[in-house]
Amino acid sequence: MCESCASVAAAGEERRRTGPSRRGLLAGAGLGLGVSMGFVPGLTATAAAASLKNGRWCNPALGHFPQGGHYGAPRSGGPHAGQDITNSTGTAVYAAAAGTVIRKGWGGGLPGRSGNGIVISHGGGQYTYYGHLSAYRIGLNAKVSAGQRIGDMGATGNVTGPHLHFEVHAGGLGALTNPVSFMAGRGVDLGGGWSRIDPGARGKRVTAIQHLMTRRGYDLAADGSYGSVSVGAVKRFQASRGLVADGQVGPATWPHLVYTLKQGHSGSHVRALQTVLNKHGAGLAVDGGFGTVTASAVRSYQSVNRLVVDGVAGAVTWRALVG
Repeated sequence: MCESCASVAAAGEERRRTGPSRRGLLAGAGLGLGVSMGFVPGLTATAAAASLKNGRWCNPALGHFPQGGHYGAPRSGGPHAGQDITNSTGTAVYAAAAGTVIRKGWGGGLPGRSGNGIVISHGGGQYTYYGHLSAYRIGLNAKVSAGQRIGDMGATGNVTGPHLHFEVHAGGLGALTNPVSFMAGRGVDLGGGWSRIDPGARGKRVTAIQHLMTRRGYDLAADGSYGSVSVGAVKRFQASRGLVADGQVGPATWPHLVYTLKQGHSGSHVRALQTVLNKHGAGLAVDGGFGTVTASAVRSYQSVNRLVVDGVAGAVTWRALVG
């Protein structure tokens, strides 16, 4: 884990340098009282009430939480400003949401950080930081999509072993919030776990859900928009399996929805698999045929995420892909 990187105090220096916002001041004041769930300026009351589990955010890396690597853990320079996710050097690191790479270099150009780091701006005053990388896979000022590989996990800087130091800044750089609860509020189980996708969501995971539902006999248009027709079909599917029919595709529903797939399979369920592999950069034709190219993409994904490399898309691989 991080030895002394990225304290809350150091983050405050960055906030003062870039100019404090009212939200930034509130987040800083609230660090000892609770967790901010983020803020997007200009939201109306109706929009703010909409679910944040909208498919916009995804897991930046697979791994486990090391002891003492949590947000707020004691450090010599102040409380730990992020969440550490431990895995081996070279494990893939992905953009947690779409945005622009605004900083790339030692410590991501932020005070108190060490090692190779990247800062991504997601708009609305929201930023994420990825620290201790062993390699960069994206350039400065690059536009990135959610789930795009941006680097490799490493042990650069002041650390005791390889891991990703992941931060969320909501309300401006320096307006830190707990990454675990921030991501959970957006349907992401940080470090690994099934995602939670609510009605109104959009994106490749929704497209995959629609393909899987079609395979289950519901014949949905794979348009990536989780609207009333798709939601109604999911609710009927949930009811048929004895699940809570709330329309949320989460840890209770995904295992019933996915298939164990391997080379030679074909159909809409394979299209779902190809779609979520493409979310992570596979570049596959979504043709529904599990041939040698798709099998190679599955093995490559399993390898860079330190899963069992067997070319079979079972529950563990699916969980990582849609997480």
